[in-house]
Order: sequence, then C-alpha cells, then structure tokens
Amino acid sequence: MAHDPYAALRFPAYRSFLGLTTAVAVATQMQSAALGWQVYELTRDPLALGLVGLAEALPFLCLTLVGGWAADRMDRRRLALWSTAVVALSGLSLLLVSLGTPTSPLPFYAAQAVAGLGRAFSRPASAALGSELVPREHYQNATTWRSSLFHVAIVVGPALGGGLIALGGPRLAYAVVVALLLGGLAALWALEPRPRQATPSGSMFSQLADGVRFVFREPVLLGAMSLDLFAVLFGGALALLPVFARDVLLVSEVGFGFLRAAPAVGSVLGSLALARLGSVGRAGPVLLWAVAGFGATWIAFALSRSYTFSLFLLALGGGLDSISVVLRGTLAQLRTPQEKMGRVAAVNSFFIGSSNELGAFESGVAAKLLGVVPSVIFGGCMTLVTVGLVAWRMPALRRLRRLSE
Repeated sequence: MAHDPYAALRFPAYRSFLGLTTAVAVATQMQSAALGWQVYELTRDPLALGLVGLAEALPFLCLTLVGGWAADRMDRRRLALWSTAVVALSGLSLLLVSLGTPTSPLPFYAAQAVAGLGRAFSRPASAALGSELVPREHYQNATTWRSSLFHVAIVVGPALGGGLIALGGPRLAYAVVVALLLGGLAALWALEPRPRQATPSGSMFSQLADGVRFVFREPVLLGAMSLDLFAVLFGGALALLPVFARDVLLVSEVGFGFLRAAPAVGSVLGSLALARLGSVGRAGPVLLWAVAGFGATWIAFALSRSYTFSLFLLALGGGLDSISVVLRGTLAQLRTPQEKMGRVAAVNSFFIGSSNELGAFESGVAAKLLGVVPSVIFGGCMTLVTVGLVAWRMPALRRLRRLSE
C-alpha cells in the first residue's frame, strides 16, 4: 500500500486538535519572545534571561509527573481545558504588568511561574489526548504533523511577537497572546468529549512510580529521552538570542524575531520531509546523528558574525532537531499502553522541560561565568559528548532499525 502523507489529517477530531494546539503554541511562543526581550531590555543581564527559564521550570518540573497521573485518571479534554486557562492567566498577568512602567523583573518571573504551573498539566494531558484521536498505525504521521505545526507556531510566534513589540510595545504583543489563548480554550471546549480511560489502581505515588519504571525498563525510550535531556540542556541557547541579536549580530527587534523563528523554519521543512518519506530506516543511528548535528550547528553559530549565515545555521539545527522530536515522540507512543500514556507523556515532558526550561537557566549562568560566545561553544561540545555516551551505553538505541521493532 502506498504511503499516505496526510493519513492523520483525514480524521476531523485530530484536525481540530491540531488547530487549537497550534493557536496555543503561537501564543506561548509570542509570550516567551516578548518576555525575553522585555526582561533583557530592563536588566541588560543575560543571567536574568536564565532566571526567566528557571521561574517556569521549577513549578513545571515539580508538578508535571502529577499532571501525567491526573491525565490517566481524569477526562483528558477537561484537564487540558483547565490547565490551558492557567496559561492564559499568565499572559493576562503580563499584559497588566506592562500597562504600567515595570522597574523590576520579579513580576515577569512570577507570571512565567504561573505559565509553568499550567503547562505541567497541559502538556501530558494534550499529548495523551492526541494519541486517542488517531489509530495506532498512524502515530508517526500524527506526531510528524503535530511537530510540523508546532514549529510553524515557533516561526510565526517570535516573528509576530517581534513585529508587535516594534509596532505597539510589549503590551500589544501580550494582548494578542491573551486573545489567541482564549480562542484555543473555545476550540478545546468545542472538542467532543472522549471516553474516560480505566482508572489505574493503587495510590498516586505507586502509579507515578509505575510510569517512571516503565520508561526505565525500555532502553530505547530511556536512551531517546536522555538525548533530549542532556543534549538540549547544554546545546540549545535560544534564551541567549536577545544577547546575540543586540550585542553580537547588531540587529533590531524584527531581526531578533527572525533569529528566534529560524530554528522553527528548519523544523517545519524537516517535519514535512518526514511526512512525505514515511517510515524511517535505521531509526536509531539517524536519531543519534541528528542530535550530533544539532550540537555542531550551535558551535558554528557561536563563531559566526554574519547575520545571514547565523540564520542558516539556526534553521539547519532546527531541521535536525525536528527529526529527533518526531522519532522520539513516535517511539513513546508506539511503546506505551494507552492506560499509561499520560504518565509516560509526563516523564517525557519532564525530560523536555528539564532540557528547555533548565537549559535556559544553564545558558544564562554559563554566559555569566564564561561569556556568551564561549558558553555556547561549550554547550555544543557537551552535546557531542552526550551523543557519544548514549551511543556507547545504550546499544539497543544504536542498533534500532524500525520504530515499530
């Protein structure tokens, strides 16, 4: 049978789900870009950008496993609805703060902490809900389209955020953020309720431990998640882009928006290529080489002084990252029973949250101690070391041929 690159899109419920998650992703990416620009403009301190990431990471990491437990016990649609409302409250708080003349970054950290609280529950609930809307045989195609549209949001969000800041200041950007989140809530409310999963037995702690044990018993899953945790923790330096924009590449707010969007442009192209290709042969080696290439692009970016070449490197790194995202997400769905999907999604979110939010904090601290450019070079080198260690210590991942093995 010929491969159908649009298989998942032929299910109306999944199309609606993709629409609402894309709207929410655009809003959160706009908020992140506007917040980073505003905090750096207020403080001129790269460590302050790291603290923005830490403020979101702490509540997220503390509660995301609880969010996964809730996603396996509650109506996943309703849980996603309420947790997204908390994220919208964060955007509204930033809008209200920006109506005045803020003199301290503390209100921005507090608002981002609220966003981290909401995402601790929305991420596992949304991931588990999405797996209910398509048949198992279309998981890779569904993951590919979700990743593609998420990265479209990463393209549109920062670029739109930068343009709105230039047009009307941060308050205009936050107003659009709130409007998009309210639209996403309305679409989520309209989504048809799903049949409730069988409630797992045992206490909350025993159920959480069961989800964690499941991941650690699956060496391929553990290896893929470890790559994301350590490689992106050290290798990604998106939080430092305001510094590169202002002080290294010497560009304006709009130029900064395009820098933030460039990795997502590459991710969209990479995801679309995967959708056309279908199943991936030698999936394990492809995943390892993609993460290694991701780290190498950040080393080259740190050394670049050309704005055009820097955009290209960020786009190339984003394309390689999209391969990792799709392969890791498909592995998690194919190897996880539906009744454990929320908890395993939460473990995956914990790894992703550690790498992204704590990675922003690590980038800020490293930039403060080593300098901006040396810190990014160091992070890219650590990514290459991580790939080597995972390939050595996790031979099951290195030898993986097909995702369905």
